[in-house]
Amino acid sequence: MTTMESKAQLQELEKKLLNAFGNKDLQTMDELIHDQALFVYPNGLPVTKSMVLENYRSGKSAFSAIVPGEEMIHLFDDTAVVSLHLELKGNYQEQVISAGFRYIRVWKLFQGQWKVIAVSGVPIAKQ
Repeated sequence: MTTMESKAQLQELEKKLLNAFGNKDLQTMDELIHDQALFVYPNGLPVTKSMVLENYRSGKSAFSAIVPGEEMIHLFDDTAVVSLHLELKGNYQEQVISAGFRYIRVWKLFQGQWKVIAVSGVPIAKQ
């Protein structure tokens, strides 16, 4: 697969993942996120995949709007780093939010399938 094809595939997977978060589609989240993935929430809290899925299952995390902005994808053989600006509205860890965030997400290729292995997000000031 060429670099352009991989980037196009990752762009589609990013859209699919964001739609899954917005629709609380736990099955798609489960498929796209590696079982040992690590997350760092914008408040600094480290969490696991199972904790993320439970937050959506229980309603602690739910978004009414996810608006993606600037996205950059860098490929390193079987690993990709995605930087993405998101405007989020909804409930995040039981707190109402309406703000911008910069996420960095790491994807790794496992037996021909891209999976998220790490995510970190920080709030950013509106410009």
